[in-house]
Amino acid sequence: MDRTERFYRIDRLLRDNRVVTIDRFLDDLAVSRATFKRDLEYMRDRLNAPIEWDREAGGYRFVEPVVGGPEYELPGLWFNESEILALLSMESLLEEIEPGLLGPRLEPLKARLSSLIESSRHSADEVRKRIRVLRMGSRSREIRFFEQIALGLMKRRRLCLNYFVRSRDELTYRDVSAQRLVHYRDNWYLDAWCHSAEAVRSFALDAVEGARVLDEPAIEVPGGDLDRLLGIGYGIFSGAEVKWAKLRFSAQRARWVAAEEWHPQQRCTFDGAGRYVLEVPYSKDPELMMDILKHGSEVEVLAPPALRERVAQELVAAAHRYRA
Repeated sequence: MDRTERFYRIDRLLRDNRVVTIDRFLDDLAVSRATFKRDLEYMRDRLNAPIEWDREAGGYRFVEPVVGGPEYELPGLWFNESEILALLSMESLLEEIEPGLLGPRLEPLKARLSSLIESSRHSADEVRKRIRVLRMGSRSREIRFFEQIALGLMKRRRLCLNYFVRSRDELTYRDVSAQRLVHYRDNWYLDAWCHSAEAVRSFALDAVEGARVLDEPAIEVPGGDLDRLLGIGYGIFSGAEVKWAKLRFSAQRARWVAAEEWHPQQRCTFDGAGRYVLEVPYSKDPELMMDILKHGSEVEVLAPPALRERVAQELVAAAHRYRA
């Protein structure tokens, strides 16, 4: 850690503990005794830190500052892009959780997040006012049976789900063995062994219209098999039979798409005309189709032929609707 980070760490150790020994500081900061002494002298002399050695306790501690004396203030510490996004996103997620039984336990966590978001010169309210995290594309329907599903998952009991299949506009009844919960693109999904289909399936939790924990024990799908079936293909619509989509974006659109990660195993290159060629694995294509179609005429599906034909049909149908 750099010197400013060490100042904040020294400050936090002293605030969290009545007395802190030299050995504790050296272990936590991973610095030499001489470096620690220089840091401490700087904090005392330049930052006016009210730190004193307590001979009886055998360590350093904060003391009450002198009334009317110089104010103690740490140098400004700010977050990098990923850190501030993570903090504000966690805070946003917590705000959406209804109080319930977790309410009293969540409040200290929310307060802790607020203190982390604050810097020495910027209040948490000021940071929230100046930086916004917009969570677009998430479905706002209430997830009514999260607790029951999580209970069955952790107790390793089967679940009976009343599940609405949007593609068929049909309410179905599924007996499943839950394997894991997944939060993806601001939505919750349950990866489970479906005893009706005798296969691994992924269920959107906001489409669950009823859930009941059964007495029968859940079967266990080995983690490797689960990843092979659901963790390789594109997005949440993955599966065992993985195909590769080859997409070519215009040179103009490449300025944006080349900076995006569509899949951890994606392959990409530029052709001689400056167009961006992206290859991603997928099994089922609904989600991939949506991501392709949003780029309109700026992208062309090169392979496989079946995906190219499906995208072409969607574009023709869209054009026909506008002409009509």
